[in-house]
Amino acid sequence: MKRLLRLLPLLVASPTVGGQAVMEGVMMRDRERLAIAVRKPGGDILLDVRPWFSLTASKWLKKPLLRGFPVLLETLVNGIKALNYSAQVALEDDEDGVEMGPWAMGLTLAASIGFALLLFVVTPHLFSLGMRGMGLSGGVEDLSFHVWDGLFKMLLFLGYVAAISYLPDIRRVFQYHGAEHKVIWAYEQGAPLTPEGARGFSRLHPRCGTAFLLFVLAISIVLYAFLVPWLMTFYVPDNSVLKQAYIVALKLVLMVPVSALAYEVIKLAGKFHTNIVCRLISAPGLFMQMLTTKEPDDAQIEVALAALDGAVAERPVV
Repeated sequence: MKRLLRLLPLLVASPTVGGQAVMEGVMMRDRERLAIAVRKPGGDILLDVRPWFSLTASKWLKKPLLRGFPVLLETLVNGIKALNYSAQVALEDDEDGVEMGPWAMGLTLAASIGFALLLFVVTPHLFSLGMRGMGLSGGVEDLSFHVWDGLFKMLLFLGYVAAISYLPDIRRVFQYHGAEHKVIWAYEQGAPLTPEGARGFSRLHPRCGTAFLLFVLAISIVLYAFLVPWLMTFYVPDNSVLKQAYIVALKLVLMVPVSALAYEVIKLAGKFHTNIVCRLISAPGLFMQMLTTKEPDDAQIEVALAALDGAVAERPVV
């Protein structure tokens, strides 16, 4: 799950510049290119510029409500590769390390998604079953069951993020997350692209992937409460264990439209971030960023600026 939290901030994405914190560095994306800047143990900044791996080359996959889930997957793939590269540079001072192969990438991606689904889909469902056993909730056909499910889901998310924020390595990543946001704000506002020019901007950004996670959780609560009971009118196993397994499977499948809707909401909120309605929509995500971002120092902002320069510079991608 820590890996997933590092990856999703990249949903601050094209056509504007997007970014993601990595180990002792920042990755920035501009359209079809990305740049990873990492502070080496000796103090130098290593910059790697490469093409953006895309799953949305087809025009129909770029359409609203269809693009959300493929964009999420391609973000995770590019983010995992960037994290792997940054770990090699930051921890081993090895810029020529071996990239993850397809099998390793597939297993890592599956493990990251699987753990997130276990934590935020399966575990809240089991908690809600416990509430039903205690007589505090109805069955899965009742709204009260899904209210408990949503409450447990939010508490797990908030508790998990708050807990890992105390880990020193994660705090460093969260500082680079803050540096990434400050630099993106400076770039978008036309401010001088220097540590001094970026320092005064907010470490919070309305298009951050932290907000995306909150939107996913909120939308899933609403959709599960209405769609799961409705889908159960068509078919439900007689066996109680199979029934619960079937419902959990339905929730897993529904994560595809949930992520698609959440992506459109975050795109809309980011595009019209000065609108009062969009500001209200963005408020919970900005609040969460108080946990997932920390104030960076100038050296960290310098790394984020190097990544931005690599992403937007007019040079060929090798």
